Amino acid sequence: MVDIFSKKEGPRREDVVAKRIISENRQTIHRLADQISGGGFSRSRAAMTQAKEAPKSDGLSIHLLERTSRPAEPEPVLKISLNGRVVIMDANSGKQLVFLGEMRRKNGQKYFALATKKNGFFSPLDEETHDRLTEFDGVIIETRDIEDKFSDVMKDRLGL
Repeated sequence: MVDIFSKKEGPRREDVVAKRIISENRQTIHRLADQISGGGFSRSRAAMTQAKEAPKSDGLSIHLLERTSRPAEPEPVLKISLNGRVVIMDANSGKQLVFLGEMRRKNGQKYFALATKKNGFFSPLDEETHDRLTEFDGVIIETRDIEDKFSDVMKDRLGL
């Protein structure tokens, strides 16, 4: 024997009765909820109502600033970063334009390694830049003063 249950149209009778009882006793339910939560129930309902409202300007003016013009030409500068990378970067955007090489250490001495395949770099310099900087490959940098002078001479060679 098989019992067939079919869903009738509309809500169940029990649901209608439960909704009616809740709506008739809403004030009592809210008062009890506030009493149990120490007023937190009413505060949370007020906060939800306030969050649904559209924000009011209260006399404030909102200005959207957009960048209207971009610098046409990058402003190249030489930079030796804290991790030893030597690059030419755009002073306006901070983007790296050319990777020249890096400062390395060998036997306690700091030296400059030009970005060449011989030094283990995947993307070597273009031929013109390589020719201008080839004599800097392997230069030992002993002090901060020498690094500053090294940087100045490299800027001159590159025309920066």
